Amino acid sequence: MSAAPTGTIRIGTRGSELARTQTGLVARELEKRGATTELVIISTEGDRSDAPLASLGGAGVFVAALREALLDGRVDVAVHSLKDLPTAPAPGLSIGAIPKRADARDALCARDGLTLQTLPEGARVGTGSPRRVAQLRSRRPDLEIVDVRGNVDTRLGRVASGELDAVVLAVAGLDRIGRLDAVSEFLELGPWPTAPGQGALAVEVRAGEEKLVSALDHKTSRVTAEAERRTLALLEAGCSAPVAAHAVVDDGLLFLSARVYGPEHHITSSHALYVSDSKDPAGDLAERVAKELFELGAADLIGAP
Repeated sequence: MSAAPTGTIRIGTRGSELARTQTGLVARELEKRGATTELVIISTEGDRSDAPLASLGGAGVFVAALREALLDGRVDVAVHSLKDLPTAPAPGLSIGAIPKRADARDALCARDGLTLQTLPEGARVGTGSPRRVAQLRSRRPDLEIVDVRGNVDTRLGRVASGELDAVVLAVAGLDRIGRLDAVSEFLELGPWPTAPGQGALAVEVRAGEEKLVSALDHKTSRVTAEAERRTLALLEAGCSAPVAAHAVVDDGLLFLSARVYGPEHHITSSHALYVSDSKDPAGDLAERVAKELFELGAADLIGAP
């Protein structure tokens, strides 16, 4: 099905402030290129349930309803946080654009300006991410990790109320809704790599309709995000697995580092290649990294409770 009869591009989004803000960014870029847009709010299972993400099947629960709306023609475009998208291809759909990526780091948002190092022993830190849980336990095994759900303001409110001492959130999301003031410490990507695709948006369309949004695609953001996500796919780990990855392009060289966390330790693999030396640089580099991670025991760590 093509766009609405009026020529308006209907863009599907979740209803949270962050989702609407991110979708608004995409809408404005399309409007700059002469399009007329309309935001369509779609309720997802992830928004309706308070259960832990892992028990619902991971962050992909935020995606299914948007994809259904695309396939049945209620919307023409869907905007996702790329880290929420399952790595397996969706029949009939295509990621038509990955706009320029925002800051991929995590941030600690703690009371009284505390950092990860200065949080008191036994401090209560909230996160709904198994990867962040593993990282927190690796750095501060004394902390009490509390599973949290809800939008950014809800999570920050639990710190402001004193229920939690801190939460860990994505810098990109905080920045997009103007809440960087809540950050007490930026967690740098070297020691604290983040979810594959974090900081990037995915603009999804029906297969064959990529031209609708292709002008928004940012080549460097796509190759780095694809390298990270294809590593995750090769590891056969879902978006709720304790896997972190970060890729960057510097002077034509694509660098990729990925880390798998286990209960007692983590393993890391890092490789690089020149983008011009490969027909599929993201895929080729992901294969090298995943192969080494498996050799180091990744399968056992991913399957660990």
